Amino acid sequence: MADEGRTLTSQLTTEPQCPFFMYVVYVLYSETFDKIYIGYTSNLEQRLMSHNFLAKKGWTIKFRPWKTVYTEEYFDKKDAMMREKQLKSASGRRFIRSLIKKPEN
Repeated sequence: MADEGRTLTSQLTTEPQCPFFMYVVYVLYSETFDKIYIGYTSNLEQRLMSHNFLAKKGWTIKFRPWKTVYTEEYFDKKDAMMREKQLKSASGRRFIRSLIKKPEN
C-alpha cells in the first residue's frame, strides 16, 4: 500500500486537521485496563468525545478513559477502511502494542 495521504502523529492536538485530509484512522489506548481500540472517522474530535464522554453503550464505555496513541490521515474512505482492517490484524496489533509498550524500570 502506498504511503501517500497518511501521516503519523503520536498525540491529539487541538489544531484543526488539514482540510485536505478527510478520514482519520486512529488508535486509542486505555492505560487503566491495557486495552486498545482501532477505528476510523471523518471527525476525530467528535469521535473522541463520544468514546470518552458521550456514548451510553458500546464496548469502549467499559474501558474509559481513552487516549490517542496513533493516527493516520487519508484522502479516501476506502483507504482508511483498508488500513483500519490491517491494524486490527495480528501484525497490526503487534505494531500498535510496540508503540505503547511501557518502558521497563
